[in-house]
Amino acid sequence: MTNQATGPTNVTDIVVRPGNDADLAAINEIYNHYVLSTPVTFDVEPVSMPQRREWMRRYGPSGRHRLFVAEAGGAVIGYADSHQFRQKAAYDTTVETSAYCAPDAAGRGTGTALYRALFESIRGEDVRVAMAGITLPNAASVALHENFEFTLAGVMHDVGRKFGKYWDVAWFEKPLS
Repeated sequence: MTNQATGPTNVTDIVVRPGNDADLAAINEIYNHYVLSTPVTFDVEPVSMPQRREWMRRYGPSGRHRLFVAEAGGAVIGYADSHQFRQKAAYDTTVETSAYCAPDAAGRGTGTALYRALFESIRGEDVRVAMAGITLPNAASVALHENFEFTLAGVMHDVGRKFGKYWDVAWFEKPLS
């Protein structure tokens, strides 16, 4: 499936809703753009549709692991999620968040609309901290997270190798309770 969205002109053109199985092809197309074209994800091979369907199983309509999509003109133009931070039980009250926008939807309020819905949906859940890892440099992602009151927790240097280069990752944290 090819996303034919031309991108909204502003945030009022965006509809944000919980993601579902019908969104998987568009989500995968957006994500795989970043896999193939940027260092913002350290996946180096595109995610297959069977892998994406398995990924979808971690989300539900309640609880701390949520998935939202943004639509404009009926096309999915971005998504954001909260998911398990680490597998050890002591981390259960911490989530990791992420947001990805179609290239033509970036810088138009899509990430902001998605994060607003995501954080509203997990309010009241048993979540104490949200974490976000950002490959540097990425001024747009840093600004989005700082706008949602994330603060820099630290930088891990040269931890990912992609496109023949080593990349730093900044970790940001946001207290939720």
